[in-house]
Amino acid sequence: MVISNKPLRFIIAILVACLPLVGFANAETETTPAQTETTAVVAENATKTVDEKSNIVEKIAEKKAHHVLDAHEFSLFEDEATNTYYGFPLPIILWDNGVQLFSSSKFNHGEAVAESNGNFYKLGHNEKIYKTDASGTMTGDEHHPSNPQVLDFSITKSVFTMMIVALLMFLLFSGLAKSYSKNGGISAGAGRLFEPIVLYVRDEIAIPNIGEKHYKRYMSFLLTIFFFIWFLNIFGLTPLGINVTGNIAITAGLGIITFIITTFTANKNYWGHIFWMPGVPTPMKIILAPIELLGIFIKPFALMIRLYANMIAGHIVVMSLLALIFIFKNIGMGAFSLILTFIISIIEILVAALQAYIFTMLAALYFGSAVEEHHHEEAH
Repeated sequence: MVISNKPLRFIIAILVACLPLVGFANAETETTPAQTETTAVVAENATKTVDEKSNIVEKIAEKKAHHVLDAHEFSLFEDEATNTYYGFPLPIILWDNGVQLFSSSKFNHGEAVAESNGNFYKLGHNEKIYKTDASGTMTGDEHHPSNPQVLDFSITKSVFTMMIVALLMFLLFSGLAKSYSKNGGISAGAGRLFEPIVLYVRDEIAIPNIGEKHYKRYMSFLLTIFFFIWFLNIFGLTPLGINVTGNIAITAGLGIITFIITTFTANKNYWGHIFWMPGVPTPMKIILAPIELLGIFIKPFALMIRLYANMIAGHIVVMSLLALIFIFKNIGMGAFSLILTFIISIIEILVAALQAYIFTMLAALYFGSAVEEHHHEEAH
């Protein structure tokens, strides 16, 4: 038997048209106490969930900041249940009407006021040290107090890590140098693992970009800067919360050193191409001179920003992916987050060496341009 669809469509249309009337009728009925209580419980649970997620996000942001930023103590990890920190303090060195020297343990992880020779100091949330009174009163905003600051020459976590890396490099490469003299030019020991990299920096970076005549003058700096950045980047991938190359003050220092070496080893041809470019009409020389002069300062700035931005971005991405586990509290999201974090961490290992290579390559290019010899007169 065949049934027409038109009556069926008509009935469905009538039911849909009556739905708003049914809804209005239900809205006018009185709400029972049980329904009110259930609604209140649901709203309370929703509020608790939002508050809980807000607290989790706040704690994750705090942990992320502590991982990325520098610190006056070396904290390995923290037991939140007992509020116990595991690590070791670092020396605080201040200049405030003389040298003030004491341990960072006096700050008690930023909770206490440190006293030195009758002066009182407080550690702010931004890891800056402020001068205060015995009660530790901080004026102004909590994150940006208006208390007077003091000159801080402390050995922070980043400085301590650089000392460790410098000592490690000294032991590795001094052993490599001694093995050459003992074994007739044949490397031995742990340093031989880095011999191919040393040869690569010399043959593929220094000589092609600087030239065989001048490259030896810069080899010590190029090798030092390559392994220094590489080792620091590797330390930054450990769970110790070290992020030296993600500190713009460190990358600025490396850029300034490169700028100083380039400036004070440049020959007259380098300065001649900057202030009075040969082969260019005189009006264009006047226009190009300030542009070329500005380029001298842009080069180290580019070195600074490139290394800083790439390294800190990697740390933030990894921390953000791990934070998804605590925000969603879901097995599927946790597994997805761990897999993605593992993949990004593998990429970060490659980026650690790549950034060291790029910084060294660009430094060699700058040195090569500084000592390049031009023979315009002979060519003409």
